[in-house]
Parts: sequence; C-alpha cells; structure tokens
Amino acid sequence: MSANKELQQGYSDYSSALDQATLLNRLIAAMEKGDLTDELLEHIPELSEAKKLNDKLKYRKTILERSIAEQFAKNKKNGVKASEPSASSSAPVEKKAKKDGKNGGAAPKQAKKVDYVTVNDYGSSIFGRLQSLFKKAIEDAFPGLDVPLLLAETPNPQFGDYQCNSAMPIAAILKATGINKKPGDVGKEIHAKLPENIDFVEKIAVMPAGFINVFLNADYLRKQISSLALNGISLPKVAKKRVLVDFSSPNIAKEMHVGHLRSTIIGDSICRLFEAVGYDVLRVNHIGDWGTQFGMLIAHLYDRFPDFLKKLPDISDLQAFYKESKKRFDEDEQFKKRAYECVVKLQSRDGEIVQAWNTICDVSKKYNQIVYDHLDIKIKDVGESFYQDKMVELVKWIKENKPDMLRKEEGRQIMFPTGCDVPLTVVKSDGGFTYDTSDLAALKYRMLEEKCDWNIYVVDAGQNLHLETVYAAGRDFGWYDENTQRVEHVGFGLVLGDDKKKFKTRSGETVRLLDLLSEGVKRATEKLKEKGRDAVMTEEELAAARDAVAFGCVKYADLSHTRTQDYIFSFDRMLDDRGNTAVYLLYAYARIRSIVRTSGVTDSQLADYLAKTPILPLNHPAELKLAKQLLKLSDCVLLVLDSLMLHQMCDYVYNLATLFHDFYNECYVIERKEGEPVVVHFHRLALCEVTANVISTCFKILGIREVPKM
Repeated sequence: MSANKELQQGYSDYSSALDQATLLNRLIAAMEKGDLTDELLEHIPELSEAKKLNDKLKYRKTILERSIAEQFAKNKKNGVKASEPSASSSAPVEKKAKKDGKNGGAAPKQAKKVDYVTVNDYGSSIFGRLQSLFKKAIEDAFPGLDVPLLLAETPNPQFGDYQCNSAMPIAAILKATGINKKPGDVGKEIHAKLPENIDFVEKIAVMPAGFINVFLNADYLRKQISSLALNGISLPKVAKKRVLVDFSSPNIAKEMHVGHLRSTIIGDSICRLFEAVGYDVLRVNHIGDWGTQFGMLIAHLYDRFPDFLKKLPDISDLQAFYKESKKRFDEDEQFKKRAYECVVKLQSRDGEIVQAWNTICDVSKKYNQIVYDHLDIKIKDVGESFYQDKMVELVKWIKENKPDMLRKEEGRQIMFPTGCDVPLTVVKSDGGFTYDTSDLAALKYRMLEEKCDWNIYVVDAGQNLHLETVYAAGRDFGWYDENTQRVEHVGFGLVLGDDKKKFKTRSGETVRLLDLLSEGVKRATEKLKEKGRDAVMTEEELAAARDAVAFGCVKYADLSHTRTQDYIFSFDRMLDDRGNTAVYLLYAYARIRSIVRTSGVTDSQLADYLAKTPILPLNHPAELKLAKQLLKLSDCVLLVLDSLMLHQMCDYVYNLATLFHDFYNECYVIERKEGEPVVVHFHRLALCEVTANVISTCFKILGIREVPKM
C-alpha cells in the first residue's frame, strides 16, 4: 500500500472513529438527561417499544381523566355529592406529547420490503445481474422457500470476486422441516440452476461449506471499459415512474436557515438521481404560505410600507420584519384586532388583502431564490394555500366514502388509522382545519390527481410519527397500494455545532442560510489563494473553482453522512483536501482531466484507438482493480434508488478517486524517458477518460459543479 493511500486510509479511519465517538457521547448525554431522542430509541429497540407502550397508556389516561372530570361535573349539576379529584391525590399532569416522532407510538410501516425498482437493462452492472441470476436459481432450486439472498464481494481475491452465502441458511431451514442436506450440496443445487454460460463470469466454484465463489471474466471487464470510453457512461435502464419529491419547504416571511439545509440538499440530490434514470420528476416545495400569522404580517406591511401596492417593498431583513409584527401582535391590542380582521379578509379572498399576502410571499420567495440559485436548486412552489379548498373537499369525501373512520371527541372530528395509537385531527372543535387535514389533502391530491407512482417526503426525522400516520390513513382510504406505489418518508438528523447542539450563531440565533453560504465563499477563496491558485488561474476560472468548492463542500458534507444521523457542521473539515471531502474529489477530477489534456491526444485519436481495440490490454492489478470499481457505478445507482441513502454514492465516488490515485502512482499514463520520445499508453488514457466521466456523472447526481481546473 502506498504512503499516500495509508495516510488517506488513516484519515478515513480517524474520521469514522471520531463520528462513532461523537455518536456515543450524544447517546450517553441523552441517557443522563433522560432525553428520549429519536437516535437513542433507534439504538435501543427495547426502550423504543417501552416508550410506545407508555405513550399509549398516557393517551388512554388522558381520556379517562377527561371522562372522570365530565362525570364529576354532571354529578355536581344533578346534586350528587362526590369528592373532587385533587391535584395532591393524582399523578402530576403530563404535558401533551408533541407529534415529533421522538415519543413512540408510530404507525406501522409495511411489514414486507417491496422492490419498487424494475430493471429492464442492468447496463454495466455486475452485482445487480448476479443478484438477479442467483435469486432465480434459488427460486428454481427450492421453490416456495422464503430466504434472503446473501451475496457480497469477497474480501480475499483467492475466493473470487463475489460470493453467495445463501446455502447455509437454506440448509438450516430445510433441516427444520425434516430435510437434511449439507450446505455444500445445497450450494451445488443452486449452482446447477444458474445459466451455463454467463458472459461476465470466468468460473464458479462451490466450497464444501456451501460458499459459492464467482470469478469474473477479465476480458469482459476490458471490453466494458473500452465500450464506456468509446460510447460514454450508461446507467441502468429502469421502468418509467412518475415521482413527486417534497423537499426544502421553508416558511414564508422567514428567511431560510440552517434547518432547511438538509431537506434542500438531500431532496435535490434524490431528484437528480431520479432524473438521471429517466423518471418523470415533480420537484415540490410545500412552503408554509398560509395561516393566522399572515394577519399580523399584512397589518404590519400596511404600516411599514403603505405604498406596497405600487412597488415591491425593500424588506432587507425578513426575520426582523416577522419579529416586529409578532411583538406588536403580542403587545398592542388594537394591532391584534386589525390582524384578526386581515385574516378574515384573507380567508374570504378580499382583493387588496390577497395582493398584500402575495407581496409578502413574493419578497420571501425572492430571498429563497438566491439560496436556490447558489445551490443550483430547481423547485416549484406548491404551498399550503393550494390545499385550502381541497381540505373542504377532503372532509366531504371522507363523510361520503368512509364515514365510519371519523369519530367525534370533544367537538373534534378525529380518526385512528389502522395500527395507529395517536389520532389525526381532521376538523377542530371550532370547525377549522389542521396540519393533519392539509397533509391528508396533499396526499390525496398527489396520488389520485397527479397520479404519482412514488411520493417521497424529504422531511426531518422528527416528523416520522405524523407522516407514517398520514400514510396509514391514505392506505385505509384506498388512495394507494403500498405493494406497487412507493410513499415514503426520507428522514434525516440535525445539523449540529461544535458543542454537539443545534447549529446556531454565537448569539444563540438560528444561522441564516445566506450567511452560511457567504461564509463558505469567503473560506473557499482563502483556501484557493493559500494553494496559490490565484497565480495560475484566470479570474473566471478562479470564480468557478471558488463557487464549486464553497457550495460543493457544504452539499457533500451533508450527503456523505448517513442521513438518518446528526452531523457536526465544520468548514475546516469540509474544506480539507484530504479524506472524504468535496475538495479532495474536485482536485482528483481536475487532476484526471489535466492528465488527458497534457497527453496531447485528441478525442478523435482516442476514438480511433478504441474502435480498433475492443478489448483493452488491462493487465496490471491496479488497472483491473480500477476497472472493477468503474463498472460498479450502475450497481451504486440501483442501490441508492432503493435505499435513497446518498452517502452510498459518496462512498463509491471517494473509493473510485482513491483507487485512481493508486493506479496513477503504479502505472505510467504518459511515460517520459531521457533521450526517448514521449510514450502515451492509450489503454491507460482510456481508463483516465472513463474515470473522469464516472466522477462527473456522480457529481451531477450529488449536485456538485465540476471544474476542469483547480
């Protein structure tokens, strides 16, 4: 192993250990405080189950307490004497549990995993094709046996490239039914059901212990790399889907802050992945553009900007504008009265008030768009206001089609979806609607009117309980079939500061996204100047590299972490050019493009060579190792399509970059010897070209701008 690789590996191990230590510290801190966080419940399933039961009992207890109070009131009215329950004789009243997913009681998710991705052509995928072949072989050899496929890369090359380990669990299942078969015999039966000639397989060997070792055909690898270099990168072809992705979702009249960062970045990358495989993607921004708070904002707008009807007001600080209106609402009774009047007029669609509302929305969207432009985000606003009429239609629909699902409780109309312990409030006691109603109306619209095959919600993990309950209601109403339509919550953890708490400014304020991105630009500029890039790059090249580093490092730092976990925001780590960072990858990509440029070989010259050389002479172990990694792109795409875990793609492209550096250190692409002509090894130049193109493909999915010079 090269010294460079050892340093990179050491740095990677250190980062992983640091993340693990941070996780353990958070878990310990949560346990010491008695704070049952979502993360703690995830790592201690027994505690999670106990918490769910406890929440259920608390809810039932609340119902009983209300019933007792109602009965006491009736007794008192009818002259029946009874001792009133006193605070001293009863347990302390619990605060109402928030529906934030951290309190258990979640709706049941589907019991069986469904393969929602239908692959028509695996492309250059090897692992995916092997999975398909082994699944069919197991089904043919042991029909009706429900056993998971255990297929993985082998850690030791002497046992081949891939290994199927399903024979052992199959033998155990057969033994439980009275059929005694050795794992080795089971392995042979599976092998017998595989096709005799598999173009990418050199040989298959069944070990006595039942392991089925697969050795890849090196010529197949050489041929595939030649094809990719000549024809370009091809992704797997999958069955078309109409997909809606709900992400970002800031509130109107409040500037986007760090809390919107993860949803925006993760959601955009998921959309890019879907678009890359040919899905019809609806990018939806479910903005908070409706509610009683708009009354105070409109009233304040009239006072601060009386000429807003003629020109868009210059509200330089949305957060301050919101705080000013809230302060007046809390302290000034006359202002509060005017605010309520504005709400009534807005709900009745008064022309001038609607124009005032539109003005506030336009100003807010203007600031949001600056963030979206920086991050190259495309998204369509479909806010809560869009569903106001649809909520009325929803309640009417339920009463006409599923009246038994609604029940009255204290004047509210609620429903308990199948398997849920916490109800959805469809209509409040005053006849108004709730977020439950709005989200049900949105789900109904998306599945029945937009006719979505997949409906993906990129929302923080704290909303899991609420969303799973809404999905369960959708299934009860028959709006979608979970066996064919994918409705899924893509949850994510928090962005933390160095103190392991929610990322905030030094004064304790929420960090504005524009400020965060501006700081990124400043630090990226300093980083490039520190490397002396300002001396060798044009002004335009330097600006392009600066923005690619500034915004790419923020995106990659988020995406490279497992999304369900919290991560610590650190510009120092993001801008490090060692380890698994965007900066390292951008430098690697620029270096590879530079090698191709330096060779002096034109595109047509390389194409002529590839046309004459369908099987590249890749014989060095580093060449073959790099080739195998390049052909895993399709497998990575299929994996992430299923899991929606973008860190898996980050891991793939980082491993590719490190393997390329190993290859480049061990194999001359451009060979110079004193007194001799320069020799360009075209087959290795083809490897460089394919590597750069694969990294470029990953960058496009991750939303990172590629720059040819760094």
